[in-house]
Amino acid sequence: MSEHQGAEHHTKAAEHHEHAAAHHREAATHHEAGDHEKAAHHAHVAAGHGLHAAHHAEEATKHHADEHGGEIDETES
Repeated sequence: MSEHQGAEHHTKAAEHHEHAAAHHREAATHHEAGDHEKAAHHAHVAAGHGLHAAHHAEEATKHHADEHGGEIDETES
């Protein structure tokens, strides 16, 4: 497994969060203007980016567990 895989997932998660935020802002603008169809569209796209962000964050977490989780020493408890 690549050492950079965790970092790549963090970067992708951040990018998707940024896209989601932009779509939420756009949804707010359309909502204020009374164009609820466009607002809903952007909210839906934002939710999709949120799901992608969560996926990449989860993959980064899995990578960390694989690389640094190790075995639990029962005698340390």
